[in-house]
Amino acid sequence: MPGHFEPLPGGGAAVALDDVEISIIRSLAVQLLELIGPGPAEDAPDDPLAELFADGPSEPPSDPVLRRLFPDAYGDPVDVPSSPERAQEEKEYAAEFRRFTENDLRTGKRESALAVIRSLDSLTPAGDGGAVLKLTHEESQRWLGTLNDLRLAIGSRLDVIDEEDTDLLYRLPDEDPRKPMVMAYLWLGGLQETLVSTLMP
Repeated sequence: MPGHFEPLPGGGAAVALDDVEISIIRSLAVQLLELIGPGPAEDAPDDPLAELFADGPSEPPSDPVLRRLFPDAYGDPVDVPSSPERAQEEKEYAAEFRRFTENDLRTGKRESALAVIRSLDSLTPAGDGGAVLKLTHEESQRWLGTLNDLRLAIGSRLDVIDEEDTDLLYRLPDEDPRKPMVMAYLWLGGLQETLVSTLMP
């Protein structure tokens, strides 16, 4: 079980994490929460319906990481030219879609990241350090979403676009200042891959 998720009888998954791994995942999840930001209800706690009826933004985020986490829903592939009229139409569709969906997407990502943090905080340390994390099927889904978001965020900072970019990461010299971020990106990818395997029927 060390270093990768394994299925639990009856559903769910488990993984053994040492203290450093727990600290890294927790720190990254907290940073993700800070990046996503508070929800509308947190800005107006006296109105429980505020978040339900609040319109989201209509423009893509300026931060490239947030643009990767909340991409436009419409648009032609890069290699297919679009007429100015078509491009404007797609921009309007994307803005409308974003306005009605981004708040919910942010809420979902925020709740999943919080679930990851809470599950790590509730771990009982083992005698030799670290702990075994056991997740239900639902918790596994939340972890999967957050692991994916963390990899998207780190990949965006590393300018990872496709598999070829990922292959280049393996060849970075140890003295490259991006190396720690690369190691986290690859490690989270391994966790994500094994967690996906546990959830497959």
